[in-house]
Amino acid sequence: MKYIILIFFLFSSSCCYSAWHQKQFEVMGTIAKVEFESDDEKLATKLIEQVVAEMHRIDHLMSPYKEDSELSKINNLAGKYPVKISDEMFNLLKVSLYYSELTSGAFDISFSSVGYLYDYRNSKKPTEDQKQSLVEQINFRNIHLNDTDKSVKFDSQQLKIDLGGIAKGHAVDRCIEILRKQGVKNAFVSAGGDSQVVGKKNDRLWYIGIRHPRDDKKLIVNLPLEEVSISTSGDYERFFIQDGIRYHHIIDPKTGDSARDSQSVTILAPSSTMADALSTSVFILGAIRGLALINEIPQTSAIIIDNRGMLHYSNDLVSPK
Repeated sequence: MKYIILIFFLFSSSCCYSAWHQKQFEVMGTIAKVEFESDDEKLATKLIEQVVAEMHRIDHLMSPYKEDSELSKINNLAGKYPVKISDEMFNLLKVSLYYSELTSGAFDISFSSVGYLYDYRNSKKPTEDQKQSLVEQINFRNIHLNDTDKSVKFDSQQLKIDLGGIAKGHAVDRCIEILRKQGVKNAFVSAGGDSQVVGKKNDRLWYIGIRHPRDDKKLIVNLPLEEVSISTSGDYERFFIQDGIRYHHIIDPKTGDSARDSQSVTILAPSSTMADALSTSVFILGAIRGLALINEIPQTSAIIIDNRGMLHYSNDLVSPK
């Protein structure tokens, strides 16, 4: 899952711009925001309602915490027999498995086979016995999709999936699509640490700040952006510290424990779904392996803060000497 990054906008003093409309609301366990330019007040009101409704629809579809969500149905039944699912869920599961292959298993939605035992609000984690007995269930290759009937089947009833590493990015993409279809040229949509900017803000670039992972009053960098998606994964939102060890929500599929090679990873990519999945993956891979991956993917950039607080950039962001 991804969390709130600081957002700063550069305004112009001119008064001749079209009207801007915005709304901030809670959904998917985080804060979401939509902001866009439109001269049509009625259309703007309608679009805000559609964006809010779309975020809540996806939350209801993909939440592991709602008993009647489609994701909960899958977790309850797919270990017993193939479960027919919606096209949207099927396609996102397929995309998830693609990123699992691409990252050699660093991105793995079956992390929840152990991850569901963590309770960050109450500082609870699985026992070593629980972790050891369930970590073998974390394996994306034990998730089987049938293209013919759009069904999903798990190899084990103990396998559970969680789309926290990709669902918010998917939601942002869907909401941007809603705005684009109605002719919106300049817009911003975010869901926690997943954001996408379209066009510009008052004829200037959008500015998005990446917060310091150990000081929420500081920024690591302030990025001027347009026509791009950005996703930040950090160990500083959902966590607790026990016996001097930080336990957070980004689980390493190989260990069933919190990944500890990074403090924060920011990815810039063509889509929010892609940025979301890759920020989780690179956080788990760490700076060396993560940058090696990102440097091979076109139109994709990375800013990594490793576990020592050192800053790393992908090759495209490093100025030649």
